[in-house]
Amino acid sequence: MKNLNEVMTRDEAINEFVECVLPAVVEEYEQDGVMDEPARSEAWNNFTDYLCKDGLISDWQYDNWTHPDCCNRNTDYINRVVRGQSFTFSPPLY
Repeated sequence: MKNLNEVMTRDEAINEFVECVLPAVVEEYEQDGVMDEPARSEAWNNFTDYLCKDGLISDWQYDNWTHPDCCNRNTDYINRVVRGQSFTFSPPLY
């Protein structure tokens, strides 16, 4: 187990997720403007799995963190994120 003084906090992880991962999820799965809760939840699970395997969070953090508000429907946060982001979507090339 990693020294808890050396791991990132939940708030730090959420901020990184919102800045680095969530825009790709929105672009890929929410082109219709409707939040895709399963896609966001899966992305959060994959992100925290990566953090744990890379030693950036502890096993306890990985096992006990819940999904952040940005992954849940009907929260003030989600309304701000979806409506506050401006993305240009291109059709797939296949």
